Amino acid sequence: MKHIWYKLPCKQNELQLLGTLNGGQSFRWKKICDEQKEQWLGVFFNKVWILQQENDHILYKVHETKLNELEDEMSYNNLLRSYFQLHVNIEKLYEEWSTADPYFKEAAKQFYGIRILKQDIVENIFSFICSSNNHITRISSMVEKLATFYGEEICEIDGEKYYAFPKVNLLAQQSVEEKLRTNGFGYRAKYISKTAQHIMDSGGEKWIDKLQTMSYEEAKKELMLLTGIGAKVADCICLMSLNHLHAIPVDTHIYQIAKRLYMPKLPDKKTVTEKIYNDIGDHFRDLYGPLAGWAHTVLFCADLKKFQGNNTENSSSGNLRKKSKSKK
Repeated sequence: MKHIWYKLPCKQNELQLLGTLNGGQSFRWKKICDEQKEQWLGVFFNKVWILQQENDHILYKVHETKLNELEDEMSYNNLLRSYFQLHVNIEKLYEEWSTADPYFKEAAKQFYGIRILKQDIVENIFSFICSSNNHITRISSMVEKLATFYGEEICEIDGEKYYAFPKVNLLAQQSVEEKLRTNGFGYRAKYISKTAQHIMDSGGEKWIDKLQTMSYEEAKKELMLLTGIGAKVADCICLMSLNHLHAIPVDTHIYQIAKRLYMPKLPDKKTVTEKIYNDIGDHFRDLYGPLAGWAHTVLFCADLKKFQGNNTENSSSGNLRKKSKSKK
């Protein structure tokens, strides 16, 4: 267990931890406080990280099993750079998007430094299955249960144990559905079990590797073969795990934003049809270009009530949009 503070050079306008970690992309981060300093504790790459935002850098600690300890600040920095995709110059992109869209320009004043996390594909698939008709607190609880039940223990901090996200083969066991049902997963228990079994039957790691080589259209189609994954969740996975940064997850919330601010002639619908879904996605892709999904995420964060001083519990990026109401 480490107690050393490392330092990742990174200015606040290049990375805002609040909007990035608390915007419904990943469900394994929680805000903690230490001596009135806001910190974020989360799990990725089989390690527990504690991050703290400073003006020109990110301070962080790493906790992991002794077996996997790298004990190398450069290696840790590289993992963080990859996770936050720091190779992408978002200051330049923000300028371009602000020029193209006055609504984005206004949102960017507060929601600077929002980044798309480069997440593990397996964790992302099962996390977003948990997001179905759900809110962030409950999704996070479900994801942690999956890790606790089937993942490997990483470490213990202040009496609390932390676990890596489980491998697919463990979620494909016959006993999984029943165990998850008895632990509050509801119909999602079947979705998780069936999806894990489908992935294993399709080749397991080979299927995952192949998915990473597919085009956006191919990957989205392949993901939608999984139980519990529709177009919106498939686009979330394409955007956050497969580097298809022009993928636009669209649901009723994004539909409301599009109709209110961008496409007033959209027909009034209670549900998003396939045509409306594609029309909205194409509109944002035309407006923002090849990283449209990234720009769309900034708009989404700007529309979240929790970032506007309202403490009402919100849903995930896959489902908050269903329950939020558009501003009048």
